[in-house]
Amino acid sequence: MRVALVCSECDARNYQTTKSRKQAERLEIKKYCPRCEKHTTHRESK
Repeated sequence: MRVALVCSECDARNYQTTKSRKQAERLEIKKYCPRCEKHTTHRESK
């Protein structure tokens, strides 16, 4: 299942990744945000 990752600071959708359907919790990964120009927490969007 494909999911979009959203920056927790500026709400920009910067990345897309895949996730197993068996995973119940939302992904939370630290990645580089080009809009903020720094590393921020990116969370799986709805």
